[in-house]
Order: sequence, then structure tokens, then C-alpha cells
Amino acid sequence: MRPPEIFDRNARRMRRDRIADRYPAHDFLRAAMIDGLLDRLASVKRSFHDVLDLGSFDGAFPAPPGARIVRLDAGHRFAAQSGGVQGDEDRLPFADASFDLIVSAGVLDTVNDLPGALALIRRALRPDGLFLGAFVGAGSLPALRTALREAEGDRPAPRLHPQIDVRAAGDLLLRAGFALPVADIETLDVRYRDIGRLFDDLRYMGAGNLLAERRAMPREVLMRTAAAFARQADADGRTTERFAIVYLTAWAPSPDQPLPARRGSATASLAAAIGKPKV
Repeated sequence: MRPPEIFDRNARRMRRDRIADRYPAHDFLRAAMIDGLLDRLASVKRSFHDVLDLGSFDGAFPAPPGARIVRLDAGHRFAAQSGGVQGDEDRLPFADASFDLIVSAGVLDTVNDLPGALALIRRALRPDGLFLGAFVGAGSLPALRTALREAEGDRPAPRLHPQIDVRAAGDLLLRAGFALPVADIETLDVRYRDIGRLFDDLRYMGAGNLLAERRAMPREVLMRTAAAFARQADADGRTTERFAIVYLTAWAPSPDQPLPARRGSATASLAAAIGKPKV
């Protein structure tokens, strides 16, 4: 049974083509994700030879020294700009065991079949290959969510994407068959003079409304949303918006990897370790 199509695939492809020219002026969030991925990659003491940049945008993720990098993006123009191929993240056109490193920054939160995409990523990795991912997760856009609730009342239209929390992200890695999965979260706060600046950032970073059941926002709802957003401003007239970035680190299984300790195999009690007093 195929999963439901949460996001409009055609709209996702076409909008990525439309934003390609203006994207560099709004790429701060993905730039932060790339920095986070590079920090995590720097802690891995091994070399990589075949790399996949999954959701490449303009190809800003740098290839590790000496590595061959293949880039894939859902948008034709981004794929062309980065010298890559066009394709969807949950329909990968690569053979099993093609890469020893796969990175993905800023796209997995708008994939229709995320469990399927993660399973394909794991299959595309060689044994003991590394996956590093980052996407916008649960806890993001609280100011905008508050403003929309005020503006639309008890019957809000589908305007914001569903968000995955860090615990669910870790569970998805396990379900996809990864070994040694780690999911963690970092936040980035941005201060906005008005809601129009926020909407521009979301649109041109590729985070506009892509829901299959999306509806246009009537002008009166937009005005109420803008007013509610402005009421959250600080003394300088700026409203702080938060982006929560979920990071994923996981390995394709390999026989020579360390295994987690079997539950119940500890030889010392927690009480002894913390010095619990006798009663």
C-alpha cells in the first residue's frame, strides 16, 4: 500500500525552479544546516570516496577532499546548477551500495514517503557507510503558528507542514535499518521586522506551502495574521521566529561495527554508581 501524498510533487518541482534565482539571498537556514553537518563530519576519522548530496539546491555542500560527489535535486534548475540529476528523494535512481557517504540538508521534511526515503538512503550506502541529514523539525515557527491560530480561529486551513520531532526522527532511522542512529536538535532564532520578510524567506528558501490540500490565504486572513504576528514583537518592533533543526547521524550496518550492550548486561548497579545511601 502506497503512503498518502502529503505534498504536491509537481508543485514542489516547479517552485524549486521558480526560486532558483532568488534562493542565494535566503539560504541562511540551509547554510546553518551545512555548517552543522560539516561539524559532525569533521568528527569522523575516516575518508570518503563516493558522496551523494541529496537535495542539493545550488550545490553549496562541499565535497570531502578527494571525493567524487553526485548531486540530486527535485528541481530541474537546481539539479542543472549543481551539475547533478533531477529526482525525488523517495524515488532514488541509484543502485544499492553506490556511496560511502550520503548527506541531505533542508529537504527531508517535505518528502512524501520519508520512511521509504530513509530506507532507500540506507540501501544506497555501502556497508559501514555514513548518512548525515538535517531538516526543519518540530518546534519551528512558533510565532507564525500563534498568529495563524489567532487569525483563523477554530477552523485553520492547512498552511504549515507537519513537523517531525527529534525522538520520532530517531525511531525512523531504526525502522529504516540503520545502525548506531543519533538524532539531535539545534535552534536558530531570527528577528523579523514584519511577516512579509518571514514569508519571503520561507518562499525563497523552498519552505513555502507545498501541501497537497493547500488553499490560498484570503486577504482578510493575511491581514489578521500580520497583525497577530506584529503583536508578538519586542520593544524594537521585531518578532523573533524560531527554526528547530533536527540532525540525523546513522550508519549502514556492517559486521565489524560495535554493537550496543545487551539490555540487562550491566555488572554494576545504578545505586552503587551514584552512591545511594542505605535505608
